[in-house]
Amino acid sequence: MSRIGKAPINVPDGVDVKIDGTTVTVKGKVGELTRTLPGTMKIGLADGVVSVERPNDEPDQRALHGLTRSLINNMVIGCSEGFEKRLELIGTGYRVASKGKGLEVNVGYSHSIDVAPIGDNKLAVDGQNLVIVSGPSKEDVGEQAAQIRKLRKPNPYTGKGIKYVDEVIRRKAGKTAVGGAA
Repeated sequence: MSRIGKAPINVPDGVDVKIDGTTVTVKGKVGELTRTLPGTMKIGLADGVVSVERPNDEPDQRALHGLTRSLINNMVIGCSEGFEKRLELIGTGYRVASKGKGLEVNVGYSHSIDVAPIGDNKLAVDGQNLVIVSGPSKEDVGEQAAQIRKLRKPNPYTGKGIKYVDEVIRRKAGKTAVGGAA
């Protein structure tokens, strides 16, 4: 048995889970998510606990077992608490501002870049150099944060760029003068 797949998912108060065959819908205070999962998995809901069972011990079914359970668990957590990623802009003149539901990012190019939210994501700005991406879908929040980071990846020589708040940039040594005897 898969250690992840066999773990039950406790549904917190205020979260509603509906299972219709292979389609799982989760509603909560943060949002609503729907996902169609592999048809071979048996998904059950009893007394506020969601369980996932696999039909046999084939390698592909074993892999889908843990994946299906993780996807449902992320849906439940996302609809009850939500997910959040924080990005930091480091560099002279690098700044971000709210523009409607999206962002306007200035990161050293000759023009500013507009960023629109993906799905139900909310984009917030704290000061001029901190971006907060939040939403119910872990997948969408991660994708949005990765797209914003991709606008100007951190430079290992200068440390300038857009990085996750908890990310550590390993700095490289720059060029050194070669001292040769003449």
